[in-house]
Amino acid sequence: MKSAQNKSPNEVLIGGVEKREIVIREYDVRWPEIFAAQAAVIGWALRETAVRIKHIGSTSVPGLAAKPIVDVLLVVADSADESAYLSKMEAAGYVLRVREPEFHEHRMFRTPTLDVHVHVFSNGSPEIDRLLAFRDRLCANSGDRQLYEETKRDLAARDWPDMNAYAAAKSEVIERILGAAAIG
Repeated sequence: MKSAQNKSPNEVLIGGVEKREIVIREYDVRWPEIFAAQAAVIGWALRETAVRIKHIGSTSVPGLAAKPIVDVLLVVADSADESAYLSKMEAAGYVLRVREPEFHEHRMFRTPTLDVHVHVFSNGSPEIDRLLAFRDRLCANSGDRQLYEETKRDLAARDWPDMNAYAAAKSEVIERILGAAAIG
């Protein structure tokens, strides 16, 4: 395996671009249970390597429609140091999908069934606070929650080359909601 420093630009998405249908489902009360089960697996596999494990993304917001993919935030001491967690995550059944050294050393694992994404960041990364602030704002503010859901439904109805293009298209609304969170 190549290190993050020796990767080619095409290795940001391990396995390359995948076109997947984007479907928004009504909130499922099982999503927190799925998160809890995944958090237990990750916590057991990584033990003290896992600094924090949190439920993030749309499935963490009660009442919010979402893609049926549970997002997990995993905080480790240094996400660039894959030797501390990569083999343990793989042994627990997760597959490395994203390696973004230029974006806060972000890594993303997923389950083989593609229903869970585990986002890995280094302890102290400002992205951790952004992800949690966004989740908390959507939980607390019904207007922002409705705006975000409407945006997602509109964008999901379009044709995208992959899920990353869909995610990028949500950026403007996400930044607006984060800005409101900083004010409110």
